[in-house]
Amino acid sequence: MATLETPDVVTVPAEGEDEDGVLGRAYRALSIGIVSVVLVIAFEATAVGTAMPVAARDLDGVALYAFAFSGYFTTSLFGMVLAGQWSDRDGPLASLTVGIGAFAAGLLLSGTAGGMWVFVLGRAVQGLGGGLVIVALYVVVGRAYPERLRPAIMAAFAAAWVVPSVVGPLAAGAVTEHLGWRWVFLGIPALVGMPLTVALPQIRQRAGGPAARGERNGERKGERTGKDEDARGAAGGATAPDRDRGARSGPLTRTDGLAGTGPLTRTDGLAGTGPLTRTDGLAGTGPLTRTEGLADTDPLVSPGPLTPAPLGAGPLDRAPLAAEPLRRAPLDRRRIRLAFGIALGAGLLQYAAQDLRPLSLLPALAGVALLVPAVRGLLPHGTWRAARGLPSVVLLRGVAAGSFVAAESFVPLMLVTQRGLSPTLAGLSLAAGGATWALGSWVQARPRVEPYRERLMFLGMVLVAAAVATAPSVLIPAVPVWTVAVAWAFGCFGMGLVVASTSVLLLQLSAPHEAGTNSAALQISDALCNVLLLALGGAAFAALGGGAMAHAATGTVSGAHGSHPAAFAAVFLPAVALIGAWVTTRVRERRPAAALGHGG
Repeated sequence: MATLETPDVVTVPAEGEDEDGVLGRAYRALSIGIVSVVLVIAFEATAVGTAMPVAARDLDGVALYAFAFSGYFTTSLFGMVLAGQWSDRDGPLASLTVGIGAFAAGLLLSGTAGGMWVFVLGRAVQGLGGGLVIVALYVVVGRAYPERLRPAIMAAFAAAWVVPSVVGPLAAGAVTEHLGWRWVFLGIPALVGMPLTVALPQIRQRAGGPAARGERNGERKGERTGKDEDARGAAGGATAPDRDRGARSGPLTRTDGLAGTGPLTRTDGLAGTGPLTRTDGLAGTGPLTRTEGLADTDPLVSPGPLTPAPLGAGPLDRAPLAAEPLRRAPLDRRRIRLAFGIALGAGLLQYAAQDLRPLSLLPALAGVALLVPAVRGLLPHGTWRAARGLPSVVLLRGVAAGSFVAAESFVPLMLVTQRGLSPTLAGLSLAAGGATWALGSWVQARPRVEPYRERLMFLGMVLVAAAVATAPSVLIPAVPVWTVAVAWAFGCFGMGLVVASTSVLLLQLSAPHEAGTNSAALQISDALCNVLLLALGGAAFAALGGGAMAHAATGTVSGAHGSHPAAFAAVFLPAVALIGAWVTTRVRERRPAAALGHGG
């Protein structure tokens, strides 16, 4: 079996190298690269959402409108689990590359579709790529950035949606009206090349390869975390060797105030070739304790001697040690089977929801039978009962995303068919949301609000519930159409608070070798709730006559034609968002914050 070797020497960046944050010299290229990937995804989401009503009309598939969205989320479920396994095993580079390729291929397939089912197939291929990409990006953040910079890079992800939220609907609307909706799908793949060129070399350098169990988040290939740097400064520029790492240099200093002359021995498994000698002129018999905040303060013993420094060299430098090669762990076949089961089960539920006949009960039952064991196996234990800590973080992400996306997917169609707006104006009604979402992410990234993160998340879910409840009021002719834009701006601000915060909390609660699996669980919850609530809303939409509007989704017809306000009102579910507000009270475990795992 192939082996991968870890670096045997850890280098420490020069003091102040990354003081400027995610755009400082140490992280600038990586940040620009991965944010560019998010930028492409944002352009796709805003542009495709604007063109979707016209595409569904032209393909005679308005009755399958919800399927065009949920088909994306269904295959992304499988992609997320695969990406989590792949990234933990080989690093995120391959998952990200293949995902972007599949994402572009799905767009091309949808853009050339001659029927609605082929269009949905293209969306499914696109979803597989999207699932691979999003989990890989989370693993990159967990490995390459220290904890103190993660809220800022998550805020940068949200900020990448601002320009696409404004330009995307305008551009997509103009292209749809003058060239046709197909060019919206066929044009976006041209944007893929730039993110690949910028992001992949930096990801290979900073986050490539499998994560070792002894490795901490934000400490990869020569990176040291902010905590390490603080400890280093407190120790006068020297730190004791980390567990399972390579060479260190600098004097060993006492923290117990005792003196002695006995030899120093190690217990952390690091070997050398000679006895350790003191460089500080002190003697003592007490144990040597660490100065960098690590938990192991036991006496240092060694299975082998250590090499002394050459005479006159000053502080003792240990010779670099050859790291034990890491064997690539095989993919967890059980999780892959569960991933296939969750995707197939979600697809069967969607099909049953779109075909409201008694016979559809059979695929619905089969879907439930596949989903239940798959969900129990792929999500953290206790997720569906909102157990404190990581399970509630994962659940909150799904509830927030599902309640919001299920409603947002129908807003352009509602404005086009019920209020007579053009596709461009319907898309622009959601444009301000990109800026307010970024604002919410920026707010949660401020260090001074960290103690109040749970309260911010509660506020965010209340704002989402209010937006979802307000949007269908425009079905009443006397209510101004701009009401949707205002409500959605507040709802997006709430989503910015919640989504970025769940991402930050998940990485805080995940060890590096679990970052891929836990990030996949977070995204599975997100996509699965999207699928389930879209299926539920789509079934209600079809049952109440929504499918009869196949020829009303043109943007030139008035709201008097094909009017089915009850069908649209059924897809807005504010009660789900209120459940999310309660879940925010359970995202922290009832124990001191220092006891939580931070990947160390």
